[in-house]
Amino acid sequence: MKKETTGASRIILVICGFFVVTNLFSQLTGREIIKMVDDNPDGENRKSLMTMELINHRGATRERTILSYSMDLGKDSKSIMFFQSPADVKGTGFLSWQYDDPDRDDDKWLYLPAMKKVRRISGSSSRNENFMGSDFTYDDMGGRNVDEDEHSIVGEESLDGFQCWVIESKPLESDAAYTRTVSWIRQDALIPVKVEFYDRMGELLKTLLASDITKEAGFWTSRKLEMSNHKSNHRSIIAMESIEYNIAMNESLFTVPSLERGLIE
Repeated sequence: MKKETTGASRIILVICGFFVVTNLFSQLTGREIIKMVDDNPDGENRKSLMTMELINHRGATRERTILSYSMDLGKDSKSIMFFQSPADVKGTGFLSWQYDDPDRDDDKWLYLPAMKKVRRISGSSSRNENFMGSDFTYDDMGGRNVDEDEHSIVGEESLDGFQCWVIESKPLESDAAYTRTVSWIRQDALIPVKVEFYDRMGELLKTLLASDITKEAGFWTSRKLEMSNHKSNHRSIIAMESIEYNIAMNESLFTVPSLERGLIE
């Protein structure tokens, strides 16, 4: 005969389950949390239409429209994006091959239609140059291997009503763009909702805020990113107008010839 579970018993089971999960979370290391974020499912490929708004210290704005594609290839990934408007940047493209191997630098190319020229982005340019006048560097537009940094938990905080781990990450290489970053990781979605970037003087340089976080096709998605530069008082806002996951896509899209051909619908 199946034993009936009373209301009181159910409450006890829930409480016990809560403490088991809480205990497991409390035993996680900083690296394990960042690895969970890195492994968070986001589909095999993605297509998105975005707007990028640039806001200077006077409040003047410029807006750009971007069409972006990305594809995972095992632990590596490739992405390509094309600027659709305004006219002065239309046809500009950016291609990135991101490698999981921490000893291998990512490959990046920028296509400038006015010059009909592809420029390879590497080294200090990738780390320090801003992407198309925004507050994101070329490296910011990609990701970092989990083991390129040393990660430690510095606390837990509630941010906008969601419980977050606070993780400090320090680069292992001496020529990194930032001396450290501090990330607030939403525990339910495994998405960084706030990241602070510190410069070589140890001062806060930039803050990234992620918002409008929803599930799209079963995948946690941040539909708005805002990067603020505290030195220049300049902001960049990337808003996702639409996104599609796991659509028909060929790896041949992610090549320099595709970049040179320009806009793809």
